[in-house]
Amino acid sequence: MKSDTDERGLFIPVILGTSRMGRASENVARFVVRHLAAMPGIETHLIDVLELAPRIDGAGEEIKIPAFSELCMRADAFVLVAPEYNHGYPGLLKHVLDTNLKEYIHKAVGICGVSAGNFGGTRVIENLLPVLRELGLVTIFWDGNFSAAQKLFDAAGQLLDPAYVRRIDKFAKELVWMAKVLRYGRERVSLEV
Repeated sequence: MKSDTDERGLFIPVILGTSRMGRASENVARFVVRHLAAMPGIETHLIDVLELAPRIDGAGEEIKIPAFSELCMRADAFVLVAPEYNHGYPGLLKHVLDTNLKEYIHKAVGICGVSAGNFGGTRVIENLLPVLRELGLVTIFWDGNFSAAQKLFDAAGQLLDPAYVRRIDKFAKELVWMAKVLRYGRERVSLEV
């Protein structure tokens, strides 16, 4: 038996977590957005931290970006596309994520790690997991690992290795499942015991 929760589409924004010039992560983020947009019942939107221009002279609620907070509140799940910077994550991504809290509670998140080397951003994913948990997000079991990202796309931003389509499909299906389950829980299951 399907509920109203099952019938409504999901909103899953993709957050591009780097502001560096010449970022290979941008092609990955656009690929993920296209893939999600092609799935039935999914609405998506690319959120680029470069375009958010967050204040850096404060923290938390005092530097909230209203449009970003509204998108986060509306979201059923998130995808983070984050490059690995010296075994860690971009500081600007962490700063932007920290501007919200209640907007994330009990929502699914998947991480696409991006690297110039062979490990596909594994270390950025490992480092982001405790941060996302602290923010109240629920991480999915699959990751998107994009190794040698500078060689994965042509000059027009088209993917050159079709194996990534299957991988991101598995990732996206897990994210959609988790988003549906968590939305059902947020709407129908009380935290009161």
